[in-house]
Parts: sequence; C-alpha cells; structure tokens
Amino acid sequence: MIFRTVNATILKLVVVLGFVLSNPTFAQNTSWGEILRQDRSWYTSAEAQRIADQVVQFQFANGGWAKNIDMAQDLSDQAIDLIKENQHTTIDNGATHTQLRFLAKILQHNEDIVYKEAFNKGIDYLLEAQYNNGGWPQFYPLREGYYSHITFNDNAMIGVLNLFYDLVYFPDYALVTSAKKSKIEQALLKGVDAILDMQITIDDTLTVWCAQHDEHTLKPAKARAYELPSLSGGESVGILEFLMRFEKPTLRMQRAIKAGVIWFKNHKIENKRVKWIDVQTDSGVVKDRVVVKEQGAPSLWARFYDLETQEPIFVGRDGIIKSKLAEIERERRTGYNYISRYANDLLETSYPQWRSKLQN
Repeated sequence: MIFRTVNATILKLVVVLGFVLSNPTFAQNTSWGEILRQDRSWYTSAEAQRIADQVVQFQFANGGWAKNIDMAQDLSDQAIDLIKENQHTTIDNGATHTQLRFLAKILQHNEDIVYKEAFNKGIDYLLEAQYNNGGWPQFYPLREGYYSHITFNDNAMIGVLNLFYDLVYFPDYALVTSAKKSKIEQALLKGVDAILDMQITIDDTLTVWCAQHDEHTLKPAKARAYELPSLSGGESVGILEFLMRFEKPTLRMQRAIKAGVIWFKNHKIENKRVKWIDVQTDSGVVKDRVVVKEQGAPSLWARFYDLETQEPIFVGRDGIIKSKLAEIERERRTGYNYISRYANDLLETSYPQWRSKLQN
C-alpha cells in the first residue's frame, strides 16, 4: 500500500514537472539560485513579486519550507500543492533561511501584510526549532535518524545564524519588532555558545568541528554512510567565518577562531591538484575525478579528517575508511566533493582582515 502511494506521488510530480518544462507559458526569467544576487531595483519588479507570491504559497503551516524546490518557476496552485506533498520542512540545502532572506529583500520595498506575516512566521519556525543547547536540527519537526543531529553540513545551522546576525545588527534588516529582535539575539548568542561547546578538542588542543554533532552529547556524529564522525575541512570554514563577523568577539570566541585557523594551516594537502578526466569503459566514455601530483599547486583540504590521526579520510557508500580518493567508488568520487580549496579564502583573506580589525 505504501509502495503504491509513493509511486502515485512520484507519477504526479513527473506529470507536473513535465508540463512545466514543456509549456512555454511557464518560462522562467530568474533562476532560484540567483534569487539573492539581484540589483536592489529588481526586488520592486513584477517578476520579484510573482516569485514572492510563490514563496509564500510554498511555505508550510508551521512556517518552514522544504528543500530542493525551484520556487522561481512559474507554477500553478495545483502544481505547488502536488510538489509540497510528502515534503518536510528543513534548513538543509539552504531551505527556509534562503526564503526568509528573499522575503526580507522584498519587504525593504513592499510591506505587503502577506509577506510580513510569512516572514514572521518563518522566523518563529526557526526560533521554535532551536534546541535548548543552542543548536539546530537539520529537519523540524524532528525526524528519526541523523536528521535530528545538530547540522553544520551544507551551511544548515550557519545559514540560520548568519540570517539572525543580520536581523540583529544590520539596519537593512530592521523588519521585526523589538520584542522579536530580542528573541532572535538570544537565539543567536545561544547558537554561538553551542558552536564553542562543540569545537573538538584533541590532546588538549582545540581543533575544528564535525559536519554534524549529536543533539544530546554535542559529540561528533554520523550522518550518511559516507559521512562519518570526523573533523570537517569543509563546514568548519563557514563556522569560523561566521564567528569572525562579530565586532567584539569574546576571548573564548577569539581562542576558537585562532585555534581553528592554526588547524587549517597545519592540515594543508600540498603539491596536489584535483582533475577531471575522461575514462573509457565498456559502456563508453565517462568522467572521473582524480588527485594528481603537481609541485607548487594551490593548497587543498579534505572534506573529512580522522578524529584520531587527523589525516584525510575518504569514505564511500560502504562506510569503510580509505586513505585515498581513488580507493572509493567512481560514483562518489564524481558526485561528492571530498577534497577542495576549502580554506583558501579563509587563510588568505578573511583571517588576516579579522586580525587586523581586532588589533585596531
């Protein structure tokens, strides 16, 4: 029975999306991925209002939004209802905090009560979703499994905290009452405390963070099979850059930032480059991603580092730790970013600027 229901839902979605893609009246002028990078004047346009109306329609009764939905597409009410079926509200993959940032930009030019109510409802959702310890789960209402872990992966919790920071400190985001602003500030500071509490200590030395932490113990936690408890060379960059935003960081925040930067400096992968190559197989030519030696290549960092050895690790869908990217399956090598220049801007730009500002 469940199988038939799921299949029926998938079929409806395929029909809806097929109609959208094939019908010229549903032409999309603005990409959802570019929705926050438009000129200020664009947010007064009819196109911006059309998308804002759809964003409001996509909002769930609890105030949140689902993920991986292109809300800039011109969709009918029926299509929106069908797409929302069997979806869950989340902060994963930019969901909810992206919609709220977009509505904030709209509200700077158009104070329509519908947009105001949707915005405030979304903020209330985020406030309600926060754990007492200051962290945020990936999904709320809570779902069983790793979805309830405090999640840094894919900018989840940091996306919320950056939004809250802007609402508290930036005049352009003066969109809430003083009472709600006070609640947002309290949630923001609780989030900072949670970040500091979760920073991983190894041999009495502060390091960085895991991509997700247990919501009860705050210890590094597992998510998917290839996302083991580990030191994150990816998500930890966003955490440090968020902490650097504060004009008057506490001594504890300063220690956390400096320790994290030292860790990144000590865990560079040198003289290696990641390349895409063509590989001939029985079924034809396919793409693969490989790590090659190259003297003087820009520094790289792994997405994951072992919690004991602090060496890079690569894990495929079998959940088994490997020491090289080449040792896991091609599907994961090409479909997941295991190694990149994650901390380049942090070390070359963000941190030097932060230190200079701190000393002035």
